[in-house]
Amino acid sequence: MQKRIAESELILNKDGGVYHLNLLPEELADTIITVGDPDRVKSVSRCLDKIEVRKQHREFITHTGYIGKKRVSIVSTGIGTDNIDIVMNELDALANIDLKSRMPKKSAKSLKIVRLGTSGSMQAHLEVDTVLVSAHAIGLDTLMQFYKLKSSAAAKTLQNHLFELFQLPAYVTDGNADLVKKFQTIANIGTTVTCPGFYAPQGRALRYQLKHPNLLESLSKMSYKKVPVTNFEMETSGIYALGGLLGHQCLSVNLLVANRVTKQFSTQADKFMKKMIADSLAIIEKL
Repeated sequence: MQKRIAESELILNKDGGVYHLNLLPEELADTIITVGDPDRVKSVSRCLDKIEVRKQHREFITHTGYIGKKRVSIVSTGIGTDNIDIVMNELDALANIDLKSRMPKKSAKSLKIVRLGTSGSMQAHLEVDTVLVSAHAIGLDTLMQFYKLKSSAAAKTLQNHLFELFQLPAYVTDGNADLVKKFQTIANIGTTVTCPGFYAPQGRALRYQLKHPNLLESLSKMSYKKVPVTNFEMETSGIYALGGLLGHQCLSVNLLVANRVTKQFSTQADKFMKKMIADSLAIIEKL
């Protein structure tokens, strides 16, 4: 039998909205675009035909409005899967918990959640300023060590291999297959590695020695379900794994702004990000 969720476990603001996102249920659309950078919320919402909600609390900014007749919310997550834990749980609470009674709703809603972000390529042929859709994600972060995540046989095999190589308790998860199919018309397809940091966790060395100096090279030679490992970033695995557990349809779309093999970094990222946003919104409008 489901129990009432205590005040200490689901914190609400004085207006009855969820704590970190500072949103009420009616202020959230069923289709959500997440962005890491809070400034990117404005970049996306400029493309909307109408905006009805603008909210902010800390790094969490939300704009809700319309592309044509399609209602969407754009939510900034900040960096890392620790923030993804907050965002995914509070988005789900807005959709699937009666915040007045503090009881889960009898019928759960499945949200569509599309991340529009940036990433670094670990394949020479995937050049900067190209777009990549994550069919799968490998989590080198620790978020899912705190949730009961069921792994397929293929996922367990790769997880065990990663542990043998790096002594890291990785997890492997999938994006929504239907969304991957819809977005592959504008992007390459790959398997994304989500890391708990930007420097050493992604194989970058500045003024110190790395514990895993061959991390990038080793990962770049791997594949999952015949899809090569292609890029590094810091949110996708948490969105896929936690979103999947909560019953939501999730996808990560990234502009490759760096190539770690050729040592290049984009000089036109803003231009190509605008194009990725426009192309993605054209697909999202039809979801």
